Amino acid sequence: MTEAKTADFYHRRAGTLAIPRDAFIDGAFRPALSGAVFDNVNPATGEAIGTVAACDAPDVDLAVAAARRVFDAGTWSRAAPEERKAVMLRLADLVRAHTEELAVLESIDSGKTIRDCLHEIGNEVPTFFQWYGELIDKTFGKVAPTAESAVAMIVKEPIGVVGLVLPWNFPLLMAAWKLGPALAAGCSVVLKPAEQTPLTALRLAELAMEAGLPSGVLNVVPGFGETAGAAIGRHMDIDAVSFTGSTEVGAYFLRYSSESNLKPVGLEMGGKSPFLVLDDATIDDDLVNFAVTAAFWNGGQNCSANMRQIVDRRVRDDFLSRVLERVKAIRLGDPLDPATDLGSMVSAEHQARVLGYIDKGKAEGARVAFGGDAVKGQAGYFVGPTVFDDVAPEMTIAREEIFGPVLGLITVTSVEEAIRIARDTEYGLHASVFTRDIGKAFRVARALPCGTVSVNAFSEGDVKTPFGGYKRSGSLARDNGAEAMDQYTQTKTIWINAA
Repeated sequence: MTEAKTADFYHRRAGTLAIPRDAFIDGAFRPALSGAVFDNVNPATGEAIGTVAACDAPDVDLAVAAARRVFDAGTWSRAAPEERKAVMLRLADLVRAHTEELAVLESIDSGKTIRDCLHEIGNEVPTFFQWYGELIDKTFGKVAPTAESAVAMIVKEPIGVVGLVLPWNFPLLMAAWKLGPALAAGCSVVLKPAEQTPLTALRLAELAMEAGLPSGVLNVVPGFGETAGAAIGRHMDIDAVSFTGSTEVGAYFLRYSSESNLKPVGLEMGGKSPFLVLDDATIDDDLVNFAVTAAFWNGGQNCSANMRQIVDRRVRDDFLSRVLERVKAIRLGDPLDPATDLGSMVSAEHQARVLGYIDKGKAEGARVAFGGDAVKGQAGYFVGPTVFDDVAPEMTIAREEIFGPVLGLITVTSVEEAIRIARDTEYGLHASVFTRDIGKAFRVARALPCGTVSVNAFSEGDVKTPFGGYKRSGSLARDNGAEAMDQYTQTKTIWINAA
């Protein structure tokens, strides 16, 4: 009989895991050259899982040298499309086969719920490797129209060695978002996971080797932003960087580029995404579930989180009543318990930051409709769900990214006011719009300066649709979709005189 997958089961499973601790460079695990390590903490308990290599510039140099060697050799960069496709499909299958192991590893590393980890790693992560693997032999160059005396070919080539710098909120999924197109393009990679969540990226590198990826194509250098991250950003032999994280740190990578070789930098950064409920919206279970998911999914530790919920006064009482009923049912607790809806914040520092925003909301006059207090009697770095009513657009909690389980209700009296408030932000990543009028939906979607607008849903799209931000939420680069390949390729014209 198959054992029920309870909290006890997953805790026992966690006790059997081999915990990665070293960097993965040129096909092998190795400690940092300095021997330095840092503690890797389970944020749900506050206890150390182990130590991880604290890489610095010399380790990045070693990883870049390996990546450059294999790129120039053409072992991966010039391999037949069918060969690279086969490796990526094998990697997708290996992720599926190791879903439970990877999900438990990620949950204890990040505080994410085991339910979310199983879904993301069992479904979304392998989909990205499979989709981009399948894209490799279905991507074609172009031939420009010329006179018969010439042939003009427009081809895409891998940009070279790329640095991928990841956030901590979706550790393995963000690795797949960037690795999928980078590997499909033929690039070699130096990947830095967030220092809070390095474990699944290190295990993924091992699985990639098992899938047949040549040594040196994927290197993983755990470490801190100011050391390993800065070394990647400033490295003269890294050809491009793709970064997901805060707007503040994204600005550093633009500076690093200007201080080094002017490498292109793809940025996907913060957000303050609005959730607009217009006067004709139907306040049903679907809308309420989307509203709660938009604010509290992954503990609100999501760059596209719709904390700023802008609701027409004609439906706001019904909306707030039903949202509160749903929020009260959220189960906070042990991330390894499949019944848990909301796990821990990723660190003590981040917990304090989120609680500081809650205190600021109270101090500036927003009314606490639910929650708003520190969690008592719980080990680890937990923050319970909080709902604010009577939020004014100028309040700090309505303008700055909280990145925690906080929902704020702003009441409006017209579509025009809703649009005006939704637009009044320095960010431009995502928005959700709810209305029964498709014409109104298109008008509002067109009026919102952001990279993704979902209508009558909270959705970021899927692997086929590009994701990224306007304004301080990102650069022209996009993750996902065929458009993601642009971060990792260069365009070359080959002009042949055929006369």
